[in-house]
Amino acid sequence: MNAIRYTKRECKDEKKITEFLNKARTGFLGLSTNDQPYVIPLNFVWHNHAIYFHGATEGRKMKMIEENPEVCFTICEDLGTIVSPIPAHTDTAYMSVIIFGTIEPVLAIEEGTEAMQQMLDKYVPGYYHSPLAASHVEKYRSSLGSRTAIYKISCRERTAKVNEPIESLKFYPGRNVSVDKDSR
Repeated sequence: MNAIRYTKRECKDEKKITEFLNKARTGFLGLSTNDQPYVIPLNFVWHNHAIYFHGATEGRKMKMIEENPEVCFTICEDLGTIVSPIPAHTDTAYMSVIIFGTIEPVLAIEEGTEAMQQMLDKYVPGYYHSPLAASHVEKYRSSLGSRTAIYKISCRERTAKVNEPIESLKFYPGRNVSVDKDSR
């Protein structure tokens, strides 16, 4: 495991990390084959200590996954800009998690349906009156005619960093260094 260089920002609070992963809306899947990197933004769900997402069964992403199932998945949320009268002390509040692991298609319909239900619960909570049917997951086809595949990234290594926002120092439109100096 690679250590985080700026240990002051390392987050080891499992509850905070899990809450962040359950709330964050977009993750970035990092793939690499033949010395060619490829990063794709995705909706995802953190479930059973793994990342789940869905996508087409064909295309560049699929080819790269087949060639190299070792992946990196990054989630980051900007929590605002922290101002300072000293330009070098201006900073960004954020939280980020990086997961390294192996990706594989989910073949068991029960696991796939459960993961897709978790995604619905995350992105459209309470919208549907009944749980997702396994038959829907099995039969669904995209507008391009491709069946939907569900993927799982088993977490082998995970790091997290946080730079907490300081509410009194958060930037907002109209705030400038003169306003801050005058309020002292």
